[in-house]
Order: sequence, then C-alpha cells, then structure tokens
Amino acid sequence: MSPMITAVVAFLIDALIGDPRSKYHPVVPMGNLISFLEKILRRDSDGYIKKICMGGVLVSIVLLVSYGVGVAVVLLASLTGSFTLKIFIEALALSFMISPRSLADAGRELYFLLTDGNILEARRKVGWIVGRDTAHLNEGEIVRATVETVSENTVDGIISPLFYFAVGGLPLAVAYRAVNTMDSMLGYKNEKYFYFGRVAARLDDVANFIPARITALLFIISAFILNLDYKNAFEMMKRDAAKHPSPNGGYAEATVAGALNIQLGGINSYFGVPSFRAYMGDANELLNPQHILLTIRLMYTATVIFLMIAYSLELGA
Repeated sequence: MSPMITAVVAFLIDALIGDPRSKYHPVVPMGNLISFLEKILRRDSDGYIKKICMGGVLVSIVLLVSYGVGVAVVLLASLTGSFTLKIFIEALALSFMISPRSLADAGRELYFLLTDGNILEARRKVGWIVGRDTAHLNEGEIVRATVETVSENTVDGIISPLFYFAVGGLPLAVAYRAVNTMDSMLGYKNEKYFYFGRVAARLDDVANFIPARITALLFIISAFILNLDYKNAFEMMKRDAAKHPSPNGGYAEATVAGALNIQLGGINSYFGVPSFRAYMGDANELLNPQHILLTIRLMYTATVIFLMIAYSLELGA
C-alpha cells in the first residue's frame, strides 16, 4: 500500500477531530524544548556573531531531537505487527503536524461573528490568529486579516508538512514542524531575537520556498475548480507575490487575492505603531465575510489536490 495513504488518513483524522488544544499535543513539548534551550544559549550580553552561532546550535539540537522522535514513532508503529495499526499510528502523528481543521474553524467562527454583527467579539477572536492590533478593526479589516492568515498558513500549516512527508516520511514532516515552530518563537526582527533567531528564520524561509510556490499553483487549480477567477489568480501571483516582506508569504496571499478579486495588504498596527504591507491584488470587490468562506474552500480544495497528485506520482514511481 502506498505510504501516501497515511497522509490521506491523517487528513481525514484532522477533518474529524481537528487539532486538539492540549498540553499533550506534540508541538507543546517541542516548544518547551525550544524555550529551555533558549534560556541556556541566549545571552543579551553576547556579541551578534555568538548570538547567531548559539541560535544555530539551538536549531541543530531541536532538529535532531524532532527527527529522532519521528523515527521512533515509525519504529514503534512497525513493532505493532499490524499494517493497519502502523498506518493509523503514523497517520495520527502526522495529523498533529497539519492544521486544516483549525484554520477552517477559526475562519468560520469569524465569519459567523461578522454576519451576526458581533464586531467586538470578532475583533477579540481575530487577535488570536494574527499578531497585529485588532481593537479598532472594521469588518473589512477583520476579513482581510482572516483571509491573509488562512491563505498564508495553508503553506506552513498544511502543504509544507505534507510535502516533507511525501519526500522523507514522518520524521521529515516532524522536523519541518520543528522548523516552523522555531521560526514562530524566535524569528522576530526585534532586538531580542534579530541575531539569535536568524538561523531559525532563514531555515524556515528555505524550507517553505518550494511548498509556497506549489501552494500558489494549487490555489490557481482550485480557483478553476471552484469557478473563481483562476486567470487573475495567476496574474496576481506573477505581479504581486514578490512584494511581500516574506520570500514565500506573497505566493499564497497574492494568488488568493487574485482568485477572489480582492486586495490584501495595507496598513497594519503593531503595538500602536502603523506599518504598511504591500498590496496584493486589486480591490475589484469590497472585502466581506463571504470571502472568508471562499478562502477556506480554496484551502481545502488545494489540500485534496495535493494529496491526489502526490498519491498518483507515488503510484507511478
């Protein structure tokens, strides 16, 4: 049986039960390890070269441990003696590495809050999924923040871990999740992490380089299937993707913006300080809650297409 069946089962497990918020979630000890190593390795008094080196040491240790845990799970699953149980154990572990259900649930909750006119609660809840200030956002800005988050996280929350599972099995998928977690904890351009988190941030950029571009193509195909503006999705990807401050984030955002004929980007506020992010797409339609649902459909369609293509390629190999 094709190993990509494991990925399909993982996707179904996620669709049924989602990503449980629990201290037993595998990413929690991963984050604890990162925090523990940071306390040992990072010193404010160190020079910038030492900070970069110590950040690299942290990244190396976390990657080795994460990859080793993935190998251990695969070996444990093999020792069960049951092929079905082996598939289930690996699929369950992989389901913790992907998050389509969590993204969809967060998006749908904001959609219903906005359609019910509960703007205050929508501002509070969107603050859970974005880093910008949300206390004064209007409906269109909440929609924009949600669409940007769902589209960009389709890369690092779904396609990237599935891509690395297809390339190197569960251990590589777990290692990728560690890379993404390190970037989310250390990859800030502030005084504290500018040097110490540089290796983590650059590694995350490298790890997402191919999956981000695959995701953009998947979004274009998905737009065609969903009868959205796939031609404009392709044009906006070509025109605007490189404008994003991340080398990868623009490929998802610009493509989704084109498919929906909306404009993403603009002024965001962080701790009261305004910051401009380049526009993605053209404002042919005013942002409204329906665009959140359409983005979720694009996300799910892109995921299913990736699984189908990966499975087909594996069968043909």
